[in-house]
Amino acid sequence: MTPTLYGVGIGPGDPELLTLKAVRILQSVPVIAWPAPLEGEGLARGIAAVHVPPGRVEIPIRMGFTVDRTETEAAYDQAAAEIARHLEMGRDVAVLCEGDPFFFGSFIYLFARLQGRFAIEVVPGVSSVMAAAAAVQAPLCAWDDGVAIIPATRSEAEIEAQLLASDAAVFMKIGRHLPKIRRVLERHGLWSSSRIIERVGLPGQRVFCPDEVSELPYFSILLVHRRGNAWL
Repeated sequence: MTPTLYGVGIGPGDPELLTLKAVRILQSVPVIAWPAPLEGEGLARGIAAVHVPPGRVEIPIRMGFTVDRTETEAAYDQAAAEIARHLEMGRDVAVLCEGDPFFFGSFIYLFARLQGRFAIEVVPGVSSVMAAAAAVQAPLCAWDDGVAIIPATRSEAEIEAQLLASDAAVFMKIGRHLPKIRRVLERHGLWSSSRIIERVGLPGQRVFCPDEVSELPYFSILLVHRRGNAWL
């Protein structure tokens, strides 16, 4: 059989949110890879731990997770070369990706390097957006709503334009950008009806009322609907 590279979505944090297909692949492939900090196991490996049998060849893709793209690109180059060697030897490789591989996923950068050279299969995962909506019991959209997914790293003017062009919005990568988001939402009377959650699906998950929040970590999500609730 042709060796295959699998981009496996493992969900936002809860090991029970892996799909049956993801678990089947992780239990069958001889090689797994995942993004990892410069030291330690890394979040993705920890989420998947209960589903990975012993004895697998493991490739931690070590990087500093900084804004320095040079270091990050070099880490993906090295990982792609190592993964390619295993595939050339006839071994299937599964790359763990938090959430969904093609939704802000780290697997995108390996896919870009290896597509066209090897058989690739992408296994969708539960995204943090869907998990957040479920956790705070706030439907994202209904009827013919449009939904914007907005990284908080965008400029305040861009955030406002995208918010106003949609019926609902999801803000990601919040961290130090919280004041900017709050200003935009308050201008349009939406701050008090927003829902906020940090570390969704992980130990330490917290849900906030807007007026309780003064700061948030990077891994936080804010959901807001311009009607207040999607069913209205």
